[in-house]
Amino acid sequence: MAKAKTIKLKQIGSPIRRHEKQRQILIGLGLNKMHKVVERQDTPEVRGAVAKVPHLVAVVD
Repeated sequence: MAKAKTIKLKQIGSPIRRHEKQRQILIGLGLNKMHKVVERQDTPEVRGAVAKVPHLVAVVD
């Protein structure tokens, strides 16, 4: 069985003074603290969430 592709996401921006939708996207991705890194499956849903908050999240190699 092939291993699913994953991407690492790092929170680079604070959700303070951001819209509630942007805060909820960060929570959905599993990010809640600055500079936290999480690993998620590389799916269109995750890529879409990252595209909504590119100023708060970075893809790490």
